[in-house]
Amino acid sequence: MSSRSSITKPVIVQILPALDRGGVERGTVEVADAIIKNGWKSVVISSGGLLSNQLRRIGATVHEVPVHRKNPFFWRSARRQVRRILQQEGADIVHVRSRAPAWIALPAANSLGIATVSTVHSKFAPANIFKKIYNGKMLKADRVIAISHFVENEIFTHYGKNGIADKLSVIHRGVDVEMFDPKAVSQQRIITEAERLGLPDDKSIIMLPARATSWKGHEILIQALARLPNKEAIVMLLGIEDGSPTYVEKLRTMAVRYGLGSRVRISAGSRDMPAALMLADVVAMPSIKPEPFGRIAIEALAMGRPIVAFRHGGAIESINEGRTGWLADPLSIDSLADALQTALSLTPRKRRALAKDAREQMIEQFSKDKMCERTLAIYKSLLKT
Repeated sequence: MSSRSSITKPVIVQILPALDRGGVERGTVEVADAIIKNGWKSVVISSGGLLSNQLRRIGATVHEVPVHRKNPFFWRSARRQVRRILQQEGADIVHVRSRAPAWIALPAANSLGIATVSTVHSKFAPANIFKKIYNGKMLKADRVIAISHFVENEIFTHYGKNGIADKLSVIHRGVDVEMFDPKAVSQQRIITEAERLGLPDDKSIIMLPARATSWKGHEILIQALARLPNKEAIVMLLGIEDGSPTYVEKLRTMAVRYGLGSRVRISAGSRDMPAALMLADVVAMPSIKPEPFGRIAIEALAMGRPIVAFRHGGAIESINEGRTGWLADPLSIDSLADALQTALSLTPRKRRALAKDAREQMIEQFSKDKMCERTLAIYKSLLKT
């Protein structure tokens, strides 16, 4: 383990599969920025991606290595490259954010006596013994971060507490409360986004921003819409057009079958999520599998939007039921419809109170700054050892 009491500018190396858009990638950029603002050096190793230039702009050093490959036959070569970079950069801490990078980078870091951290972003429920071994590599780091208590419980359930509990911390994902702030979004941005999405201003909007994958709950949300007493509410499936045309067609066909027609809208993802969320009367997160955490929940709440999700996974930790949102019985169409109707029926006064409570909770518990502060505290504790 690295031990330099006289370190003046520690070097923190984060390693993840790629730098495309996603929660893991955004968290990496946010922590990299915090590292730099703390006067340290930030290095990121990945296979490359859209956010590489953003990292360079904030002053991080970026290296491209194929650490995304899951085939063990490629790991030895990647490990040599990573080890060379760690030596070249004078790394003090290596922070891995996914399983393949853990298998590649942890042995390299250990061989050089460098302290290690891992962040477990997934549910961590192994389907078989091989998956259990593969996932378990993340727990071999000196310190382990779980992004929710749900993920923490999954780890303890499948791997026990011995040798893990003492080094595991829960650090929730954070939301940028300056970016996701209703006061920071101009009317023009909202109008531009409404025109792009083709949304009317006289209908209730239920928004589901999510990847085009079936477990995110698009189908069950369409079924719930069909049972709503509010027969004019519109469901906006944001991000679907970025996925498979087959899945798009499946959802369109389903909407027609349920007699919903234009009440189900489908679009590509937004480049201005704060403005998009301002168009929602309620944000839905009806994932049919438990979300490890669910970043969209905290982004919606930071924007003062009520959120409805199923009562499982990380949603339980970010939604204050009855105060900032509602939790439906898992996989129950009727319960989901009831929760959505409750949210849509809020009076203006209650909606304002919810927005105030939600934003205060996000600033206090789930801000990006809190996440970065807690992550850097772990780095500091390792640098002292």
